[in-house]
Amino acid sequence: MTGKILIIEDEDKIARLLELELGYEGYRTGRAASGTDGLDRYREGGWDLILLDVMLPGLSGIEVLRRIRAADPLTPVILLTAKDSVEDKVSGLDLGATDYVTKPFQIEELLARIRSALRARAAVAARREEIGAPPEAMLTAGNLRLNEQTREVYRGERRIELTPREFDLLVYLLRNQRQVLSREQMIREVWGYDYAGDTNVVDVYIRYVRKKIDEAGMPELIHTVRGVGYVLKESS
Repeated sequence: MTGKILIIEDEDKIARLLELELGYEGYRTGRAASGTDGLDRYREGGWDLILLDVMLPGLSGIEVLRRIRAADPLTPVILLTAKDSVEDKVSGLDLGATDYVTKPFQIEELLARIRSALRARAAVAARREEIGAPPEAMLTAGNLRLNEQTREVYRGERRIELTPREFDLLVYLLRNQRQVLSREQMIREVWGYDYAGDTNVVDVYIRYVRKKIDEAGMPELIHTVRGVGYVLKESS
């Protein structure tokens, strides 16, 4: 069983060891050296498991875990804790950590715990499919994330309130990010095939959504393509 694992660890030697050992076992890895960077990397999406050091610069591992679990109850998180950090272990487990290992750890033990966590996650996914539960539906772009099931939208840590039409428009843009979309396409897909209004309504709603998702210091995500329409993409 392989997968994609995010390593959030500020000690370079430990992080490098984990990268090498996990790579040897067939896992793909990503790496962050602070709590803030780790949260940003997590929001890129696509991770099957997270290895999270508790003692991190910036945001602590416990705070990173809290923020992850606020939006994502399923992705396994294994804490890397100090030998005597009983309080951190208890806090982490209470906040939804899947497991923990104590430093210094044996790599064989950690690999076994990773395999166990991934097996459990696969079993949950299979059970959800068996009973017809919908899959997780998280759409992301940069630090913008949208959950189609709960209809929650966040930019960073700021929750954004959207009207139903604004939400549907943002879903369509996120599902088709990096594609230039015409006003006619958006009218057809968001407003419906029988919509008889002016396509300028798209411009109005794009303005509404931009005003809500953008704020000072954050890169613009929805870009105007003059004479055509709009594209949602991260600024290069």
